[in-house]
Amino acid sequence: MADRDDYAFPFRIDPASRQAQRAPYDAHVAQMVRQVLLTTPGERADLPEFGCGLRALVFAGNSDALSAATQMLVQQSLARWLSDYITVRTVEVTPVDAEILVRIEYMLVATRASQSVEVRVI
Repeated sequence: MADRDDYAFPFRIDPASRQAQRAPYDAHVAQMVRQVLLTTPGERADLPEFGCGLRALVFAGNSDALSAATQMLVQQSLARWLSDYITVRTVEVTPVDAEILVRIEYMLVATRASQSVEVRVI
C-alpha cells in the first residue's frame, strides 16, 4: 500500500505521459486529508455524508468556542473517513480575521511516518 503511487488530487493529466498524474503515497494521503476537510457534506451526490464542512465555519465568527468545535469536527471527520490511512495526533485551529487556519499532525498507518498538513479556509 505505502510503496505505490496513486492518482493525484485534484485529478489532472501528466503532460509528459498524457495519462492521469500520479502522486507518491504520502502526498496522496495529504491530498485526501484536504479533500475531506474542504468538501461540504451533501456536495458529493454519490456519498452525501462525505466531508467536513469547514468552509461554512468561516462565517461563524471567531471565538474560542468556534476553534474548539472546529477542532472536534476535523478530528471526527478524519477519523470517520481516513482511519485506514492516518492516525490523527493533533489538530490546531487558528482563526485569523475572515479565515481559519487548520494544522493537522498525523501518522501514516502504512508507514508509521509522521506528516502534517495545513489548510487555510478563506
